[in-house]
Amino acid sequence: MNTDITHRVLRRKVLADTLTPVAIYQRLGNAPYSYLLESVEGGERWARFSVVGLPADEWIQVKNGEIVHQRDGVEISRHSGDPFAFLEAFHAQRHVADIPEDLPFSGGLVGYFAYDCIGYIEKRLAKRPTNDVLQLPDMLFCVSDAVVVMDNLRGEANLLAIADCRKAEGIAQAEAKLDAMQATLFAPFASAPLALGEAKAERFRPQYEMGEDGYKAVVNKIKDYVAAGDVMQVVPSQRLHIDFDRPALDLYRALRITNPSPYMYVLNMGDHEIVGSSPEILARVENRKVTVRPIAGTRKRGQTMEEDLALEADLLADEKELAEHTMLIDLGRNDIGRVCKTGSVKVTEKMGIERYSHVMHIVSNVEGELADNAGALDVFKATFPAGTLSGASKVRAMEIIDEVELSRRGIYGGAIGYWAWKGNMDLAIAIRTGLIKNGKLYAQAGAGVVYDSNPDSEWQETLNKLGALIKAASMLI
Repeated sequence: MNTDITHRVLRRKVLADTLTPVAIYQRLGNAPYSYLLESVEGGERWARFSVVGLPADEWIQVKNGEIVHQRDGVEISRHSGDPFAFLEAFHAQRHVADIPEDLPFSGGLVGYFAYDCIGYIEKRLAKRPTNDVLQLPDMLFCVSDAVVVMDNLRGEANLLAIADCRKAEGIAQAEAKLDAMQATLFAPFASAPLALGEAKAERFRPQYEMGEDGYKAVVNKIKDYVAAGDVMQVVPSQRLHIDFDRPALDLYRALRITNPSPYMYVLNMGDHEIVGSSPEILARVENRKVTVRPIAGTRKRGQTMEEDLALEADLLADEKELAEHTMLIDLGRNDIGRVCKTGSVKVTEKMGIERYSHVMHIVSNVEGELADNAGALDVFKATFPAGTLSGASKVRAMEIIDEVELSRRGIYGGAIGYWAWKGNMDLAIAIRTGLIKNGKLYAQAGAGVVYDSNPDSEWQETLNKLGALIKAASMLI
């Protein structure tokens, strides 16, 4: 294999203890093909690093089997083929030197796999639903070569620019990029205060794609499939939308204080923006350690500590929830077992409780060591979509989802995150996530249906999960 260096990471540390990650994004991002990634650990503690991606001039989009690669506004290529093979080849052609080992990310592909990219993985699902309300790509990734990684502990901003060593002027261009980043970061910037009012969900009149009666009918239909032995569990979802004319960053700022989560993100992807606070990873690959973290089993938060603890005890005593969660642990073990070394897969945490602003969940952690002949994309294909968003058996559950849901899911149930040049991958499941497009905010949520599911309870669970996003939107005045 040719391992000649093609690119090099240039790094500059600056003290930025007067700036927040949001402020850095306002100054350097907040434009097409830029993003902000943050994290809250354990529901209550901001993680050490936040990542701001500057507007990228190169991106890769896949839709209905057509792969489009564009740079500097010019189409480099457009063809049909295997999008995973294209991404693998594109990623492999870069040999990047001087990647900082102390930072979680210093450049790579950033964006999303929509739910419907399952059609490229599973032949039985290749024919996707024709009703495509949202008109989103199946995959969309920007090539992120200018990044700020904020060290929230030290108050340092790590300015990173990737130099193209194949060009004589590559290093000088990257140095100039760092100069421009630093100058813009500390230049005077007028930021209007964001007024947040009391959350009033009744401020909106959500339009439901399916509606309560329709969703409950779907639950009953799935119960019939389960009773017939056709499937064990299916996770049907419902979508709503509201009229929405506020900047995506405003919604993100409201969401980050009302529902802090392990995966917080705002991505400007050109003609649409994505804002989310997902509690759940799809898969993580870090130094060849593979992690999945099933989340299944939900209760609303209590109004008092006593009520909260009572709800936790009720959740952990609920045989339906425990059976569903156990099934998803097994699914996670089987999924990563396909790409991990034999005997390396272990459940490292079993049935703990994590609390978020509106709900609490049962969570477990499954880890393994990546096999020598496997890479990050293999992990994605083995784990996608999450069982928590599809069901079991997974392929049959997805066939039923295609049958009962009214249109393509789009980003919901997909994966959002990055594939770094050094090979690490970190993907969140696209839940508790809003899509802003054409003056509307779309949100979607599902519930796991098994043989003894109550349609009223499953409908209410979807409303509970939608609550955080709608609450954040209703605070913007």
